[in-house]
Amino acid sequence: MAQDTGALDDLLREDRRFPPPGSFVASAVVRDPGVYERAAADPEAYWAEWASKLDWFEPWHTVLEWNPPYAKWFLGGKLNVSHNCLDRHVEAGRGARTALIWEGEPGDTKTYTYAELHAEVCAFANVLRGLGVERGDRVTIYLPMIPEAAVAMLACTRIGAVHSVVFGGFSPDSLADRNNDASSKVLITADGGWRRGGIVPLKANADESLKTSPTVEHVVVVRRGGTLSEQTPADMREGRDHWYHELMADASSDCAAEWMDAEDNLFILYTSGTTGKPKGVVHTTGGYLTQVCATTRAVFDLHDDDVYWCTADVGWITGHSYIVYGPLANCAQIVMYEGAPDTPDRGRFWQICEKYGVTIFYTAPTAIRAFMRWGDEWPAKSDLSSLRLLGTVGEPINPEAWMWYHQVIGHERCPIVDTWWQTETGAIMITPLPGLTETKPGTATLPFPGIQATILTNDGKEARAGLLAITTPWPSMLRTVWGDDRRFRETYWSKWKDIYFPGDGAKMDDDGYLWILGRVDDVLNVAGHRIGTMEVESALVDHQAVVEAAVVGKKHDIKGEAIAAFVTTREGVEPTDALNAELRDHVGRKIGAIAKPEVIVFTAELPKTRSGKIMRRLLRDIAEGRAVGDTTTLADPAVVRRLQQMHEAEEG
Repeated sequence: MAQDTGALDDLLREDRRFPPPGSFVASAVVRDPGVYERAAADPEAYWAEWASKLDWFEPWHTVLEWNPPYAKWFLGGKLNVSHNCLDRHVEAGRGARTALIWEGEPGDTKTYTYAELHAEVCAFANVLRGLGVERGDRVTIYLPMIPEAAVAMLACTRIGAVHSVVFGGFSPDSLADRNNDASSKVLITADGGWRRGGIVPLKANADESLKTSPTVEHVVVVRRGGTLSEQTPADMREGRDHWYHELMADASSDCAAEWMDAEDNLFILYTSGTTGKPKGVVHTTGGYLTQVCATTRAVFDLHDDDVYWCTADVGWITGHSYIVYGPLANCAQIVMYEGAPDTPDRGRFWQICEKYGVTIFYTAPTAIRAFMRWGDEWPAKSDLSSLRLLGTVGEPINPEAWMWYHQVIGHERCPIVDTWWQTETGAIMITPLPGLTETKPGTATLPFPGIQATILTNDGKEARAGLLAITTPWPSMLRTVWGDDRRFRETYWSKWKDIYFPGDGAKMDDDGYLWILGRVDDVLNVAGHRIGTMEVESALVDHQAVVEAAVVGKKHDIKGEAIAAFVTTREGVEPTDALNAELRDHVGRKIGAIAKPEVIVFTAELPKTRSGKIMRRLLRDIAEGRAVGDTTTLADPAVVRRLQQMHEAEEG
């Protein structure tokens, strides 16, 4: 048997190119191509220049101390994240500027200026201190997408507490696991939240989690208000549970920001793994804030008159870095929305864009493919002329989804920044710069200036297609896994010496652009060919009948593995045997006969985590006829059983 070198077959070709519009380039934040060369020549100086744009209580004496795999950035420097996101803007006379525009799913709204958000954060920081929270203590935040989520995060950073935000869709068991791993002292939750017209019973879930969360001493409960609070009365335990609004009524809005060391822990964020103990990724203060501030400004070409909307949830790293910390550090005007994109109808996102004049829109390929499936008529009902920049995050975007986004949402005038990064990297790592980069559908293009990325084989040799590798330290990198430093070293640093392994396959084209091919765990090995899932999925989505596809390998007596494809068609397209054959032939024409799926299962839905990632592990279980594993992190666990039945029918 041939040795697995980690190299991948490079099959899919994409030749469409889109230079930045001239009108965009003229006022772009970054428009000098020399930035790449300067950053590569002296990355420490480059990052120090970005760091100097922040307020430091004490300056650093050393930019970087690198003892692989441990990095320390801006040693000796003292700063505070809350101060940099709020105080410095207020002190600069910008307190009246809009900071946060919030809309709830039922349509209720609230707007905060920077001065108002500053006062709220300071008051809640004093509330936390009054509950005994001290510097270094851990605080769990389990809230819907309401302004109090950002307030709670910023309040923790103000007093030096370490926050652990848990997505509001997670189960009581998942919440308890995270409480216990972090030894959280305080839990912040709400009586409930809205999702697709239904109520998420957050306080009830929190109460269940607290049966096995012995370190939690106090629970702060936000009253979501309106009919939700009437329908979902919270069970408040005397002495342990406290209403947010009652505590805030007596709290002073005068709270000095703690002087934090650049390497002090800022937050723990648990990756949404499906098995085993949750993995708490640890990010620190100075380096993280520097890189999220830099990338927000440069990647999103942020200007004073922009209205910026990232559609993520604060329970994920995207919400931390590109709803709260990066935008607020740049004094941006931010939109935050509580609910689902199809409530009360499938035009909700576009109605919000029109209503608030959104200029920068950042969302996930999963959402884009859903919009495609729903039809062009929904965005056509809203005026999207305010949009000037589009972004994608969370997974590779299929070229045809990219083109739909470009044409239907951007009306062929908005640059698209397709960004690659992870919970562990903290901030964007590979991305176009919209005033500089000629884009191609489906590629994240080039590493951000100051980031060094390449493609390696298992034995560390450079390759055109293989394993993505980050070869030098970067400011926002994770520092460890909470309470499990051995896991940190083994997971990320054991593949090669002193090089970070993200776990993704990738290829490089003739322009040096990087194409992410999917998780290495998902690589298909068909008759000796190692094929990235993204290439086969992109070929399927390239067909006009298909909006979403996920492919996995299944055992084959001759080929070793065969390809099983799970396909969602556009609304109104009837799955037939003829379409099945047509799709197999289409894949053969696009990338070669070796990649033709052996089995195609048509499905209205794919199993996804609550962050929108397709769960290929479960699809592999289904394709192999195995009992499926844990489904508690899925948005809709019932999808799995429906898929099993469809697959059994297809195989039968």
